[in-house]
Amino acid sequence: MTQHTNWDNVYEDAIRWIREAGQEIMASFRTSFNIDTKSNPNDLVTDIDKQTEKFFIEKIKEAYPSHRIMGEEGFGDNIEQLNGVIWFLDPIDGTMNFVHQQTNFAISIGIYEEGVGKLAFIYDVTKDELYHCKKGSGVFLNDEKIKPLKTTNLSESLLAINATWVTENHRIDPRTFSPLLKKIRGTRSYGSAAIELAYVAAGRLDGYVSLRLAPWDFAAGKMLIEEGGGICTTVDNKEIDLLDKNTIFAGTELFHTEVQKEYIQPALDQNYYLRTPSSR
Repeated sequence: MTQHTNWDNVYEDAIRWIREAGQEIMASFRTSFNIDTKSNPNDLVTDIDKQTEKFFIEKIKEAYPSHRIMGEEGFGDNIEQLNGVIWFLDPIDGTMNFVHQQTNFAISIGIYEEGVGKLAFIYDVTKDELYHCKKGSGVFLNDEKIKPLKTTNLSESLLAINATWVTENHRIDPRTFSPLLKKIRGTRSYGSAAIELAYVAAGRLDGYVSLRLAPWDFAAGKMLIEEGGGICTTVDNKEIDLLDKNTIFAGTELFHTEVQKEYIQPALDQNYYLRTPSSR
């Protein structure tokens, strides 16, 4: 049985730790840091990623020893079930941007209990923009409450999508989304899933698509979007698995519904949506 959690205390602690970590990350720009690669040459990790994750784990374990942590850099717990309280932690989402641009990266934390989102935080460090929510209380940007998501016609919509998914690739047939790009007002790509999901929750974007995200990439953004009245599913409109990598399609209710009906479902019906049965 899960112990009672004082979510107000967790909320305040998380915000304090996030801002403290953000200050340390900003200070790192004045020093040199080490860069390594993980799964491929474009999958970067720095010692700042690792230090930041260790900082959060130390704080969480000290204050909430019964809570578990799924972190990108592997310093957390081995989590195979969603029981209890779990922190999904990405210390720096957008490491390539962090390395090359020193902007457009974020700290992302989603806190779930028994698989249900309770608290979410996405902190755009260099812009000092903290998107956060507590279940049932609405979405905030710093101290200002964000208005509920509005409905927008496809022709007036902005979609965050990486150009990879509308050119030749091994995950999805480009014909799935290429027609949509001709219909909508425009596309954006910021190089950080957390920031792009936060922008959907804030109404800066109408939709977001990615074909390969891990739980720490989307846990916070998923909750922010749903708390704001949007929808977040897999690209083929299934429930997201919080313990595995997923395709992600998020957006306002109207955008999500129309794109599913007019573009994704026809691709599925004609069997040209997926390149392969599973992503690599």
